[in-house]
Amino acid sequence: MNSAKEEVRCLLDQLPDNCTFEDIQYHIYVVEKIQRGIERAEKEKEFSQQEVENTFKKWTSK
Repeated sequence: MNSAKEEVRCLLDQLPDNCTFEDIQYHIYVVEKIQRGIERAEKEKEFSQQEVENTFKKWTSK
C-alpha cells in the first residue's frame, strides 16, 4: 500500500488545475473513507447475497 503522501500526490495529479482547497479536502476525505471501508471489510465477516437479502427483508417488512 502506498503511503498517505503518495496517495495524496496521485490524487492531486488527477484533479484539474483549477480545483479549490475544498475540492482537494473532499477528495482526500472520500479516499480515506473508501480505504477504511476496505480495511473494515477485510477484517470483518463477509456476508453472502442471501444473508444480506434476509437481513433487508427483516428491516423493511412490517
